Amino acid sequence: MQKSGVLVWSKRILIGAVVLLVLAIAAAWLYLRGSLAQLEGERKAAGLETTASIARDAHGVPVIAGGSRGDVAYATGFVHAQERYFQMDLLRRVPSGELSELFGERALQVDKSHRMHRFRARAELAVKALAAADRALLERYVAGVNDGLNALRAKPFEYALIGQSPRAWTPADTLLVVWAMYFDLQGNLESRELARGWFRDNASEEQRAFLAPESTPWDAPLDAQTIASADVVIPAAAPAWWGKPKAADAPAPARVAQAEFLNTVGSNNWAVAGSRSDTGAAIIADDMHLGIQLPAIWYRAVLQFPDGKGGQRRMVGVTLPGAPFVVVGSNGHVAWGFTNSYGDYLDFIELDGKETLVTHEETILVKGAQPVRLAVHETSLGPIREVQGRSYAVHWAAHLPGAVNLNIAHLETADTLKQALAIAPTFGMPAQNFVGGDDKGNIGWTIAGPLPRRAATGSASTYPLKPYDAVGLWQGWLPPAEYPKVVNPATGHIATANSRQLSGAGAALIGDGGFDLGARTHQVRDNLAALGEKTDVKKVYAIGLDDRALFLSAWRERAVTALDAKAIAGNAQRAEALALLKDGWSGRASVDSVAYRIARGFMYAMYDIVYENANAELAKVDPKASMASVSARWPVVLARVLDQQPEGWLPSQYKDWQALQLAALDRVIADLTKDGQPLKNATWGQRNTAASAHPMASAVPLLGKYLKVAPDMLAGDQHMPRVAGPTFGQSERLTVSPGHEEQGIFNMPGGQSGHPLSPYFLDGRMDWLTGRESPLLPGPAQHTLTFVK
Repeated sequence: MQKSGVLVWSKRILIGAVVLLVLAIAAAWLYLRGSLAQLEGERKAAGLETTASIARDAHGVPVIAGGSRGDVAYATGFVHAQERYFQMDLLRRVPSGELSELFGERALQVDKSHRMHRFRARAELAVKALAAADRALLERYVAGVNDGLNALRAKPFEYALIGQSPRAWTPADTLLVVWAMYFDLQGNLESRELARGWFRDNASEEQRAFLAPESTPWDAPLDAQTIASADVVIPAAAPAWWGKPKAADAPAPARVAQAEFLNTVGSNNWAVAGSRSDTGAAIIADDMHLGIQLPAIWYRAVLQFPDGKGGQRRMVGVTLPGAPFVVVGSNGHVAWGFTNSYGDYLDFIELDGKETLVTHEETILVKGAQPVRLAVHETSLGPIREVQGRSYAVHWAAHLPGAVNLNIAHLETADTLKQALAIAPTFGMPAQNFVGGDDKGNIGWTIAGPLPRRAATGSASTYPLKPYDAVGLWQGWLPPAEYPKVVNPATGHIATANSRQLSGAGAALIGDGGFDLGARTHQVRDNLAALGEKTDVKKVYAIGLDDRALFLSAWRERAVTALDAKAIAGNAQRAEALALLKDGWSGRASVDSVAYRIARGFMYAMYDIVYENANAELAKVDPKASMASVSARWPVVLARVLDQQPEGWLPSQYKDWQALQLAALDRVIADLTKDGQPLKNATWGQRNTAASAHPMASAVPLLGKYLKVAPDMLAGDQHMPRVAGPTFGQSERLTVSPGHEEQGIFNMPGGQSGHPLSPYFLDGRMDWLTGRESPLLPGPAQHTLTFVK
């Protein structure tokens, strides 16, 4: 009887535990659903001038319409907050150095390095400097953001996972979102400047001219077919560090090039003139290369509001959550896109102790710990950074008044390319290549965003400056009328892809802040020329999917040459590698290609060998510094060394140039066959695999599988139009002809919502993976949310 009672109670306890577990799961489920966006209904909104609505199609893409621009800004803020608030929160916290408040001490080092720039204080000043109309529009957007956040039945799920509450949005936060892009797009400049300082001190002038050339035959400038430059003579001797192994006590490099993705610069845009399009209007294509994550960086939208002339203005494209404007797209008359300009917008200026210093005390709030006090020392040229016993002022364009503003809004009213090209230089944003076209068929390029006004033409310095170097120093901004531009070239097309834009005098106005070597731009330009006299949106879009390995083909040929009969004799793995390189080469970075992976690995293994000692020394200067940051043109330099085999450049540990190349190939083979994997299975797709994840996936491993997608093998790579890497690539693909938006094509790597329970979380990802020509314009409305007074 006693035993029977125990069994009964055991069953009751078990049933109770199961019930409690089910209730807990149900409660969690209901809580998570409470933070989903409101899709339908009617809401009262204070401050509306008329009415506004958010009409979503089957994919969650909204048409945001209203009776005034301010009402549309309000509704845009509302939908951004409901779908992407946590993303917005991270975007404002990254530049302001406020991540530790959410994530504790593990984010403290990032916060300290960013807090040095005092962007929160700069943002507050920038808000005060806004024109009254801009400030009013921003305040309506901010009101929409906070109403959207407060309208959720539960706070965004991420805050529940980290035990925090969301902080209200402010006007300064929107400007901080733009400063976050400065870190994304110009964050390489500090490590590059320091790397080049070490390079200057450890190489002769002749060696520097050869190892870090100002251009290569791959460059495809907008104002010439190529860049005419004297063929730099290979110096008689290599630098002392060339080809030497790192010191025995030096730590292993943080990144081994053959196993990592170096120089992942990116973004393509191109334009075809109306004289070559099927409609007579220009065609603009843009794919901005940024980190691939969930949710996607961009939020698609159509913004529709009165144009002030009795009609309607329709903006189509992508918005950045945190800001009320279409960043890339079309206004019906003009379409535009951006790529990072990679100009020289930051200088390190060595200090000699005579400068007047101002000290600011910054307080960093740290979750689970006491606040951290940080003293930031500034000079008139910028905050001070200490590096290896030297003090430098960090003179960065992002610090100056005017670095961030809301002038991109003026594109909404541009009716012609000429007007757009005049507006672009006034933008307060990281300086970008602006490529635009209008419905009359005109196309053009200029720089959008602030360009430094230097003391002397051509004085841009890519090395740290000595104290009071007045020749290299810059102050303030170049007047917009003096910006370089290219309009309606005879070729009928324009292309930029992060390489050097100009061969002429205008190049000095931009400087070199880490240009790509030019192969991608070259390939895009040649593809545009091959389209013939007449083309259309689909053909122009398809260029972005080109994964032909034109640049890498010569490296494959070098590998085949090195693997001669003597080299493969008695070495089965080398023989197999040769067979794969010969018979398995498709000429593309395709997911099933082993040959591509071997050829690519060979190029990077050569980098690892010849720059090993230098990279170990550079890591002591800055963790991100490397010879790849000194110059992205290193593959062209190495190719020339291997092809010409100059005396004085063969590393002493190798008996001849073939031995050096075989050592690189053996490294690649060893890496691809580690863990017993057959070489034939080491495909490019196995290596180039993207597993996009929400930022909280690593923070909460138990929920990781719900916050990330299964790994996807990606075709493409860095030196071709279809840029693709595990965590970096085409953050969107957009092709549009202004006035013919119904023909437009768009896809991006994630859906509209940042919520994993939303049907819009991954909607559209498959289109991005396959390159499907999905329509730019939203389909019929499925859900409509209306705002009234």
